[in-house]
Amino acid sequence: MKSGYYSKTKSELLELLKQHYVKHKLIIQKRLEEFRAVSVSKYFYELVYCILTPQSSALNAIKSVRKLKSMHFYERGFNPERVLRDKNNYIRFHKRKSIYLLLLRNQYPSIKQKLEKTKSPKEIREWLVKNVKGMGYKEASHFLRNIGKGENLAILDRHILRILKRLKIINSIPGNINKKTYLSIERRLCNFSREIGISPGELDLVLWSMATDKILK
Repeated sequence: MKSGYYSKTKSELLELLKQHYVKHKLIIQKRLEEFRAVSVSKYFYELVYCILTPQSSALNAIKSVRKLKSMHFYERGFNPERVLRDKNNYIRFHKRKSIYLLLLRNQYPSIKQKLEKTKSPKEIREWLVKNVKGMGYKEASHFLRNIGKGENLAILDRHILRILKRLKIINSIPGNINKKTYLSIERRLCNFSREIGISPGELDLVLWSMATDKILK
């Protein structure tokens, strides 16, 4: 979160949030439309991106995905570790995540089938968390949002949690977020979303852009 937000009261921060939404509304809505328009052919690399982002720069994850795609990782199935450890797009825990990506590649046909057959975003999320290595609730929610299927799911990363604490939606930032805690915070976030009249999908991008000054994916 930008340092200036730490000194704001709840009411001041809420007012800033609303102003930020009005200022960036068209860009945010355009980004959500782009997510809804993502084709099935791009799903695999969206999964790759969401596995790479935890504890690493989102921009580095984007660069890594571009490299893997240009090198035809899905078709060739090579060990991606040398790409992930490249200092120009460094991904933390690259050894472990390389294993996750190789497992993902082998498993992707069944993942694609599940996405095609299941309509409920929450049901798909549960399946991804249980069956795909490297996917927790945050990563699965992120993936589903990025393909236009999870606009009512919360992506609870550290930036978002800090703002939620400042807004007194949560009392503290949990050190380890299990399923019960994640879903509890998600419900509070959705209730807050209804109260202020900003959809959960829009709210996530508003909070993210407030924290990072970027509207990425």
